[in-house]
Amino acid sequence: MTHRPKYDLLIHNGTAVTVNKAFDILGNALVCIRDGRIASIGETDPAKKLPEADTVIDAHGGIIMPGLVNTHTHVPMSLFRGLADDLPLSIWLNDHIFPAEARHVDPEFVRWATWLACTEMALGGITTCCDGYFYEEQVADAFNRFGMRAVAGQGIIDFPAPGVADPAKNIATARAFAEKISGQPGTVTASLFCHSPYTCSAGTLRRAKAVANELSLLFQIHVAETESELKQCLAEHQTSPVQYLDRTGVLDDRTLLVHAVWVGDEDIELIADRGASVSHNPESNMKLGAGVAPVNRLLKAGVKVGIGTDGCASNNNLDLFREMGITAKLHKAVSGDPTVLDAQTVIRMATIEGASAIGLDDLTGSLESGKAADLIIMDTRQPHLTPMYRPDSHIVYAAKASDVKTVVIGGRIIVKNRDVLTMDTSEILRAAGQLGREIKTCSARISNQEG
Repeated sequence: MTHRPKYDLLIHNGTAVTVNKAFDILGNALVCIRDGRIASIGETDPAKKLPEADTVIDAHGGIIMPGLVNTHTHVPMSLFRGLADDLPLSIWLNDHIFPAEARHVDPEFVRWATWLACTEMALGGITTCCDGYFYEEQVADAFNRFGMRAVAGQGIIDFPAPGVADPAKNIATARAFAEKISGQPGTVTASLFCHSPYTCSAGTLRRAKAVANELSLLFQIHVAETESELKQCLAEHQTSPVQYLDRTGVLDDRTLLVHAVWVGDEDIELIADRGASVSHNPESNMKLGAGVAPVNRLLKAGVKVGIGTDGCASNNNLDLFREMGITAKLHKAVSGDPTVLDAQTVIRMATIEGASAIGLDDLTGSLESGKAADLIIMDTRQPHLTPMYRPDSHIVYAAKASDVKTVVIGGRIIVKNRDVLTMDTSEILRAAGQLGREIKTCSARISNQEG
């Protein structure tokens, strides 16, 4: 009989920021992984012999922490990065993004764009994302092939969209996607994503939510992102966007509200009462001039709040370390209170609270025995991380995405010494560059025709 080592993977000689309930920080940590799960985690005597394992990783004194959870992405939009900047949301979306999607988005576009986004996210320490877009079956396949953990939501909107030329088929397409993905093995969980209250009718919202409830899936929706959306909803429905969603019956504990910038006290109380969650996207909101979500008030009301990057077309990056730093500092600035959204709170938002917001907290978001081995190792042998008094402070206020050295998802090493092991990065960049050149040429031709 062939002897099998006790563990598949060991990680040692680092400081583990567990993000468990007590937020334990372990020096000289030892993480033992077997069958894709954390078998044990604790402090160890460096003089003692390590247990047997197929693979041993020396963290070299770095930070070992849960992989980051990006609660809102449109990963295929990585190929629209920088296409239309410095514009109001309505002009950016209607005059630039929707037309570009109609011209360029197809299954090949989506696959390469997803792999480009996965590469950026993995190299930045993101091990889980919550996505919403079109051709989401191709997105889910790309996630699985890369090894990224994800909640993938098929987009639903009340006009022709990529892959759904007839809006009357939007719910049926989403259902077919969800049923197919839910029956497949891999790292992807299905979801439904209604674009917004102003692009989906009340009937569409109700039918989509009914499917999500029937299949026990997360329901995602942009809501209360801008002041103009709030004013439009008040004019058309005599109520706020959040209260309108509640009136349609879509607010419950499997609803993820994205942005939630223009929400008042009654909205916050309603979100909390219904058990809905919020994805906070500060950099995208800032860039589009949308405003600042009342995150501290949401948290005080008991709402689960995660952090998202949004898509690259409205943010230009998928860097959750930047989002953490912005989240902590932005809310101090607008409140005038330097104690709000402290480092540990923000780390929780980017890990376990984000996982909870998208329904995966039993699986990922913290380093605890029995959970999936989704973790990252950061190289702290850097001038900007020396000295290190508090690892949690460094993660939020000093660390960079480029400090991530190793990424493990489900016990599988995805990134080692900043090299992606599951895909050919050079091929991804080549294909993405070619598609970008085609988009640029097409945009220039259209501009010349219009001129």
